[in-house]
Amino acid sequence: MTKYQLYRLIEKTEEFKDKRHPMFERNKFMKFLGWFMIAYYAALMLIMGVSMGFALKGDYSAAYHRLDGGFYWLLIIDFWTRFIIQETPAQKAQQYALLPIRRSFLMKGYLIRNVLSWGNMFWGFFLIPFGLVSVVPMMGWWAFFGWLLGYWLLFVFNGLCYLFVRALCMKHMLWFLLPLALHAILICVCVIPDRNVLRVPFVLFMNGFVTWNILSFLTVLVAIAIALWANYRLQMGMVYNEIGKKEDVQMKSVTTLSMFNRYGALGEYLKMEVKLRLRNKQVKTGFFVGLGLIAFFSLMLYFTDVYDGGFMKSFICLYDYVILGVMTLVGIMCYEGNYIDGLMSRRDSIYDLLRAKYYFNSILLLLPFIFILPLMINGKISVWMNIGYMLFTVGVLYPCVFQLAVYNKNTLPLNVKLMKSNQGTMMQNIVSMVILFLPLALEKICVLLLGPVWGYMPLITLGVAGILTHRLWLRNIYKRMMVRRYENMEGFRASRNS
Repeated sequence: MTKYQLYRLIEKTEEFKDKRHPMFERNKFMKFLGWFMIAYYAALMLIMGVSMGFALKGDYSAAYHRLDGGFYWLLIIDFWTRFIIQETPAQKAQQYALLPIRRSFLMKGYLIRNVLSWGNMFWGFFLIPFGLVSVVPMMGWWAFFGWLLGYWLLFVFNGLCYLFVRALCMKHMLWFLLPLALHAILICVCVIPDRNVLRVPFVLFMNGFVTWNILSFLTVLVAIAIALWANYRLQMGMVYNEIGKKEDVQMKSVTTLSMFNRYGALGEYLKMEVKLRLRNKQVKTGFFVGLGLIAFFSLMLYFTDVYDGGFMKSFICLYDYVILGVMTLVGIMCYEGNYIDGLMSRRDSIYDLLRAKYYFNSILLLLPFIFILPLMINGKISVWMNIGYMLFTVGVLYPCVFQLAVYNKNTLPLNVKLMKSNQGTMMQNIVSMVILFLPLALEKICVLLLGPVWGYMPLITLGVAGILTHRLWLRNIYKRMMVRRYENMEGFRASRNS
C-alpha cells in the first residue's frame, strides 16, 4: 500500500468514525442542528461582509484598509472558536497506535489535513463579499485574489498556533493563560491609546498581499513553516501520553473543604461539585472556557463600541450569566452516570445532590456579576438589566435546565482532555437554544410595554418566585427521576460501557 493510499484509508476511517458510535442515532437531530447553525452563521457573515463593505466605502481611506488595520480581531475570534470544534493530531492518532503505521506519517498527515481544512476557509463567507465590494472596484481581480490568499495563509498560521497551544494545555491548564495574555496585550495596545500605533504597520503588511509583494507572502510562509515544525515536534512527543493517559501527578495535600462539614449530607455534595471542577479535565476545561468567553465579551463591550446596540448589550449580559450553566447543567446527571449506582443506594441522596448543584451554580453567578460590574459603572449595561437577568437565570432558566435531570441518561466521561466528549442529545440542544434566546424576546416585549426600568420587573419577579419555591420544584424533579430511575440507570450503564 502506497503512502497516498494509506492516507486516503485513514481519511475514510475518519469519515465513518461518528457513524460507528452507538449514540449516532440519538444525535441525528443535533447533526442537523449543527449544519443549520453553520449555514446560519455563513449567511450572517455574508450579510456582514456586504454591509461593512458598503458602510466603509465612503470613508477617507479605502474600505479594505480599515479592515486590514484591525485584522487581528478576526484572528483572535478564530483562535478561540477553535477550542470548541477542533481536536489535536495526538488525540486523533490514538486509534492507530497499535497498528504498524509510523507515528511520523500520522503526524504529517494530520498536520497537512489541518492546513487544507475547510475550517480555514470559513471566513471566506465574510471576506469574499467584502472584497468584491471594496477591493475589486479599486484594485481589480488580481489584487482581490492576492488579498484573499493572504488572509487564508494567516488563518492557516492561526490554526497551527491553536494546535500548539492546545497541546500545551493538555500538559497543564496554565498554558491557557499564554494566548489569553498575548491577546489581551495586543487589544490593550491597539484599543486603549487614542491613536493605534500598530494600525499603519498592519495596513502596510496586508497591502503587500493586494500588490503581490513577495515579502508579505514570504513572511507568512516562514511563520507557517516554523509553526508546522513546532507542532510536529510537540505532537510526536505527546501521542503516546494521550493514548496511555500518562500524567505526572504529585499529591502534596488533600483538599478537605472542611467549611462544608456543617451542612451534613448537603455539604458532602457541595464538596463533590467543587472537586468535579477541580479534578476532572472535561468539566474543568468547560468551566475555564466559559470564564474565558465571559471575560472576552465583557472586555469587548467595555473597551469598544462594536456591541453598543441594544440587542447585543442584552445578549452579552444574558450570555455571561447562562454560559456556565449551559457548559455544565445541560448535561446534568450525565457526569454522575459514571457512579450512579452508588448515588441510588441511599434514600434522598439524589435530592440532596440536586440541591447542592442548584446552590453551587447559583453562587457561581457572582463571577459574571463581577465582570459586568464595570459595565454597570460606565453605563453600558443598566443596573436593572443586570439584576433582572441574574435573578431570571437563577429562578427561571436554571429550573428549566434542571428538568433535563429527569431525561438525561447518557454517561459523559470525566477525564477526557479538552472537550472530547460526545455531542448532546436533541432535548439538550433544544433547551440550550431556548435559554439563550427566549429571555431576550421576553425582555424586549416587557421593555417595549413597560419602559426601560419597569420592563425588567417581570424578569425580577419571576426570578424571585423561582428562588423562593426552589425546594418544591427540586422535589418534583426528584420524584419524577425516581419514576424513571431504572430506565435511566440502564442508559447510563450502556453508554458508560460503549
